[in-house]
Amino acid sequence: MIFHSSMKSGFISFVSAGLVSGFISLGAAFAQDFDAVEIKPTDLGNGFYMLMGSGGNLGASVGEDGIFLIDDQYAPLTDKIVAALGKIGSGDVKYVLNTHWHGDHSGGNENLGKTGSVIVAHRNVRVRMSVDQFSKMRDRTTPASPDIALPVVTFDGNVEFYFNGHKIEVKSVEAAHTDGDSIVFIKDANVLHMGDTFFHTWYPFIDAESGGNIHGMIAVHEKGLSLADGTTKIIPGHGPLATKADLQEAHDKLVNVRDALQSRIDKGMSDEEIIADKPLESLDLGWGGFLKPEQFVAITLAGMRG
Repeated sequence: MIFHSSMKSGFISFVSAGLVSGFISLGAAFAQDFDAVEIKPTDLGNGFYMLMGSGGNLGASVGEDGIFLIDDQYAPLTDKIVAALGKIGSGDVKYVLNTHWHGDHSGGNENLGKTGSVIVAHRNVRVRMSVDQFSKMRDRTTPASPDIALPVVTFDGNVEFYFNGHKIEVKSVEAAHTDGDSIVFIKDANVLHMGDTFFHTWYPFIDAESGGNIHGMIAVHEKGLSLADGTTKIIPGHGPLATKADLQEAHDKLVNVRDALQSRIDKGMSDEEIIADKPLESLDLGWGGFLKPEQFVAITLAGMRG
């Protein structure tokens, strides 16, 4: 991840507050036993599936044209993902759409690129994957990806795929989780994949070092709500399959978080003071996931001040 020097005291105080140690420890959490991971598909109808394993949730269109795969998790899971897809359909993975650059969504690119899959993503995904990305937050460098893992088709607007009898709409959105996010909508199947712009029942990780911010997250939630109806099957980047009501609830909670933090920023409070004030306690968020409340506040402030 790139650290933007324009970030102000929010990120610096995050480090000085000692919260960074919690993020560094996440590396150990991700050093998991991939042999134990099971890829679990959920049939969404019309040849579309959600697959859960380890990392970001996958989406797949399976049909006579082959397979259109949304995200591909970690590299060690590629064989398991391909095997799971083989049990629900036939044909090769023709396209892989990365919803953003993070390795739990793009780690399988190299393996699938070698089999001939065409990798597609927002232009900024290729930009970030092409060079080393240093995260001061995690004190870790993600090495540049090999050429075979990079998106070979990029866009910075919208793009449509006519595949397996469906129009698969890939929509660029403003910087939210990162500066290279996209969401995927299949209107006739009523399926919406939000990538990591939507964490269902989790504290969302807003990657300020990659250009993310809570204002964009709220805006993308609103975009998703404008596309969905009461029966839309919404695939979040992390967490269980969701509905429009779930997305609305997450949106409203994010608005409350933004307002709670902004009111304290407007009072001239430092990040350390805001974190110590425990601004989330009265909001009844009910979120879990890998972030602690104070870590979520710290990274959200970093994006708001950046």
